[in-house]
Amino acid sequence: MTRRVVITGAGTVNALAADVAGTFSAFRDGRCGIAGLEMRDLDRLSIKIGGQIKGWNPNIHFDRQKLGFYDKFTQFALVAARQAVAQSGLSFTGDLADSTGVVLGNAGGGLTTADDNYRAVYQEGKNRVHPLVVPRLMNNAACSHLSMEFGLRGPCYTVATACASSNHAMGQAFQMVRAGLSPVMLAGGAESMLCFGGIKAWEGLRVMSTTGCRPFSADRDGMVQGEGAAVFVFEDYDHAHARGAEMLAEVAGFAMTSDAQDILMPSVDGAARAMAGALRDAGLAPAEVGYINAHGTATAANDRCETAAIRQVFGGHADRLLVSSTKAMHGHLIGGTGAVELLACILALREGVVAPTIGYTVPDPECDLDVVPNVARQAEVQVAISNSFAFGGLNAVLALRRI
Repeated sequence: MTRRVVITGAGTVNALAADVAGTFSAFRDGRCGIAGLEMRDLDRLSIKIGGQIKGWNPNIHFDRQKLGFYDKFTQFALVAARQAVAQSGLSFTGDLADSTGVVLGNAGGGLTTADDNYRAVYQEGKNRVHPLVVPRLMNNAACSHLSMEFGLRGPCYTVATACASSNHAMGQAFQMVRAGLSPVMLAGGAESMLCFGGIKAWEGLRVMSTTGCRPFSADRDGMVQGEGAAVFVFEDYDHAHARGAEMLAEVAGFAMTSDAQDILMPSVDGAARAMAGALRDAGLAPAEVGYINAHGTATAANDRCETAAIRQVFGGHADRLLVSSTKAMHGHLIGGTGAVELLACILALREGVVAPTIGYTVPDPECDLDVVPNVARQAEVQVAISNSFAFGGLNAVLALRRI
């Protein structure tokens, strides 16, 4: 027996806001959280902008003893998860604690920890590093700390599939709840690559913009990194209904594909098969979809490939679809990006507000979709899908339904 799966809690911290309400407000206003970076050795970087969480003070959220175990990506995940669990109203005890788990997406692990300790050894000549370097930088640190924070003793693991990590993680959590393996799962993603070494690595790929993120616009010149986290409570519908929980949206379908083609260049076929698969899994026709939160990185290869894939799947309905990329506002959170972008889908489904693609100035004939340029739009949306297409040719798409 397959079960319906709903979202009963959501939390986030990102460059736009420190919570979901603030993020929704930023989406409505088309606000940009991308600005000049604040970090050491900025003069040695070619890329000096990003979706950075300014003024982050971990001491507000964590005591000093625990903070010693937390890299910044773990801090972000914990703050987002606390918000999500609080909204859900769940208390994890007994059998529920034994069966509830966590699946998080993360690509880089504790890069800030790695960066700081490489500096200590190679630049400052120190012969010892902090004794907690390994547990801080490991990719599974955040999901492990979430399980400890809430006493969750069910399945707990991290998915690392580059820019598709969050969608893969949420898709796996969805499948677990739907299959009856767990009545509740925490799922989402977190990333903090905005450190000197993280930016230097991305500079080497020559896909970064020095001016801003302009998805689907003909004058785009690359992506912009962001940081942060978003975490959701995925819950069995009957379990949520029985306790009178507020339901934010229904997770209706999920699909993942591999291009098996190129480590960097995207594939129209791989992206199209993932979108079509998510709709098939949800039992939805293409014409039922009203909004697509696009992967929309503002690179020429991604935006044109994604446009072609959307047209392949949706045919003539593509002309009636609303498609936007919120990366122009919060930046590309790499392993955490799909989680923050799922919030735009929830906003569209619950409030009928479609977040815009800001920074759009010049139409690109090869990206001939309604990308909701610059200004949010009111629209009745019953079904939304969220796309994530990663380096390595790994694609993950979630389909959500209004409830």
